Amino acid sequence: MINVLSVASECAPLVKTGGLADVVGALPAAVAAEGISMKTLLPGYPAVMAALRTPTTVLEDPDLFGAPARVLAEKVGDLDLLVLDAPHLYDRPGNIYLDKTGKDWPDNPERFAALSWIAAKIGMTGVDNWMPDILHGHDWQAGLVPDYLHSMGGTARIGTILTIHNIAFNGPADPSKIKALRLNPHRYTRDGFEFWGRISALKAGLMGADRLTTVSQTYAEELMTDQFGMGLDGVMRHRKSALSGIVNGIDETAWNPATDTAIKPYKTPKGKAANKAALRQEFGLPDADGPLCIVVSRLTEQKGLDLLLDALPALLERGGQLALLGSGDPGLEAAFAAATSNPNVAVKIGYDEALSHRMMAGADAILVPSRFEPCGLTQLYGLRYGTIPLVALTGGLADTVVSASPAALAIGVANGLQFHPVTSIALGSALARLCDLYADSPTWDQMQKNAMRQPVGWGPSARAYAALYRDTVKTAK
Repeated sequence: MINVLSVASECAPLVKTGGLADVVGALPAAVAAEGISMKTLLPGYPAVMAALRTPTTVLEDPDLFGAPARVLAEKVGDLDLLVLDAPHLYDRPGNIYLDKTGKDWPDNPERFAALSWIAAKIGMTGVDNWMPDILHGHDWQAGLVPDYLHSMGGTARIGTILTIHNIAFNGPADPSKIKALRLNPHRYTRDGFEFWGRISALKAGLMGADRLTTVSQTYAEELMTDQFGMGLDGVMRHRKSALSGIVNGIDETAWNPATDTAIKPYKTPKGKAANKAALRQEFGLPDADGPLCIVVSRLTEQKGLDLLLDALPALLERGGQLALLGSGDPGLEAAFAAATSNPNVAVKIGYDEALSHRMMAGADAILVPSRFEPCGLTQLYGLRYGTIPLVALTGGLADTVVSASPAALAIGVANGLQFHPVTSIALGSALARLCDLYADSPTWDQMQKNAMRQPVGWGPSARAYAALYRDTVKTAK
């Protein structure tokens, strides 16, 4: 048995702002079948603390970046949790990263340095007769784990892995904080955690971890380029031999059209018709001849939704429709709200988990025009529900969707559409192509069947992670 401590800033279903939480929440159960014992270390945000019923204190720290803290242990559902109870750092309302003005909490460097410090401490001492063999950190919030582990003298025994879910966020801090963050000033170099004159928690992890992963093979390759590396492409090329791409899976129990209680369940594409009628009614959309397309997304430039606004006429002019659920950039929220002047466009600002299930079940297609997408989960949900993904050719979108090229259609394997370059013109052409395919009923039916047969679960990914853990462990097992 290999013991792994997963270290993350969020974890579904307890606290979630994006796909990171889904992966962290699903990984323990997924790898358990491969002989991996995993505990998950999370900050003690109010929502996480509220989920605990009878926790046990397994570690105490008298001065964790300004005040005492403790680590609480308890099983919550399938999760074997270790919760860092540090009210001075985490007991705050609202967004876990942002204050009420939408800006980063000014002490975010300390908040997540504390998480990394405690992870390293658990690596050294263990908790409750459990000793990790590997510390597996996720994104910049766990990026300082290898540095702290090194300073504590634990790198000879404990393996370290850092998974990059999104390299766009690197965890910057002013170098004046080096001492306060308990970092080694000799590591403030280009070969350490210095990044353009600032501390970078992500770069610390990229340079210090034994192994690096990211959430698709294509994204792993993209990270080594100027276009996608966000200034860290040189680091990624330097660590190329330590890097691997493992695509995410989804929870096939929670996302199962045959048993989903939020919808009218179905096992074949024909069962989508009742859900489509219900979805149109819920969004106030009329009947139409073209495909009903959905977007379930954060409204950001990264997601390419400004491109969709420009390309939307290509869909609407062919009888297509759009139903959107999301929130984010105020300008995009306003622009999509204005687009509802067309009766075939409907928008709901915000997020509703049950509604996202109804949208997947009722739509003909899901649009994911991201400028970059490390893995993406919504296209996987779409495949599971027979909702054809139209995606940009990037990252995990490239790795999980078989585009309807003439060759793929000829041999009957297409399950979606990809477009490139990632421009509004190319997206408009892809939307027109989508409408043509939808009008060809036999072809569309085959694509839906292919989509619903596509493996999207955690099985292959869990085996890949287990192999990585076995390769990284430093003690005889």
